[in-house]
Amino acid sequence: MLEMLDNLEALLGAPQSLDKKIEAVMASLGTLGYTSLIYDYAPVATCFDGNLMTPSHLSLRNVPDDMRSLWCEAGYYQKDPVQLMALRSTTPFIWSYRQKRDRTMLSSFIRQDHAPVVSYLHDADLTCGVTVPVHRTRGDMATFTAIRRGAGRDFVADAREHLADFGLLGQMFHEHALPLLSEDERRSSVPRLTPRERECLLYSAEGLTAKEIAFRIGRSVPTVILHINSASRKLGARNRLHAVMLANHYRLLDD
Repeated sequence: MLEMLDNLEALLGAPQSLDKKIEAVMASLGTLGYTSLIYDYAPVATCFDGNLMTPSHLSLRNVPDDMRSLWCEAGYYQKDPVQLMALRSTTPFIWSYRQKRDRTMLSSFIRQDHAPVVSYLHDADLTCGVTVPVHRTRGDMATFTAIRRGAGRDFVADAREHLADFGLLGQMFHEHALPLLSEDERRSSVPRLTPRERECLLYSAEGLTAKEIAFRIGRSVPTVILHINSASRKLGARNRLHAVMLANHYRLLDD
C-alpha cells in the first residue's frame, strides 16, 4: 500500500477539482477491495451542549441516494455510532456492524436510539469499513471512511494489515481537500454575527464594560448594548457571558 500512497500523493497534488481527487482515491481503494467512500468536514465538531454538529461538507461515493438527506436532514449523523467513535478517537479504526461475526470497538458505542442508523446500514450493505478521524487544533473535524460492501469473513484481519496506511491516506486526502472547500463550508453553520456584534463580543471577552466598549469603538452605550443583545439573540444566549462563550465555541471570534 505504500507504493499506492506515493502514487496518490502525486495525483492529489496535481491541480484538479475535489471530485477528481475523490475519484483518484476511489480507484486506488478499489484495488484493495473497498467499494464506497465517505468524506465529511465540520468547522466545529460539536454543539455547545456536546452533540455532534451536522457537517458543512459531505462527499459520498457508491452509497444509496437517500443517505445524504437522512444524515444531514433527518438527524442520522448525530445517531451514527461510527461518527461518535470518530469524535472520541485520534487514530484510524476498523468497524463492523456484523457483531456476531466480527470483533470491533463499535459494539460499545451502539445504543437503542441508534437503531434507525444500524438498520439502514445493514439494508444498504454498508456494514464494514475503516474510518480515519482528522482533528485539527482549531476545533474542526473531518472523517475519511472507506467501506467494503459484501465484505468476507476475513475483513477485519485484512483491514488491520493496512490500518496505519489508511491513517496516512485519510490525513493526506484531507490536507488536499480542505483548500478546495467553499468559504461557507469552512465556516460554522451557526447564525452569522455582524462586524459590530463580533467586535462588541470580542471586547466583552476581554472584560470591558459596555461603557468602555462604547469609548473604544466611538459609539454610544445604548448602541453597544443593542449590538450585544442582538448577538445574544442570534446565538440563543441567556446573557452576555453566555454569548461570549457560545461565540468562542463556534469560532465566531477567530481572526
